[in-house]
Amino acid sequence: MELDWQDAEEIALRLFDRYPDLDPLTVRFTQMHQWVTELSEFKGDPKASNEKILEAIQMAWYEEYKAAHE
Repeated sequence: MELDWQDAEEIALRLFDRYPDLDPLTVRFTQMHQWVTELSEFKGDPKASNEKILEAIQMAWYEEYKAAHE
């Protein structure tokens, strides 16, 4: 499955799989942007992201993190 920026939920799952013990709220958007673009399934334009997109990914990732650490 190829991923693009609009696939926030799926990207969040991939990041959670890679970093299960990392609280996503502590991750800078610049770092998260790099990690997203490094995902092997990610085929989007690295320049096409913005703060709103990264925040959506972060919040979806946080929901996974929160559920796993309750």
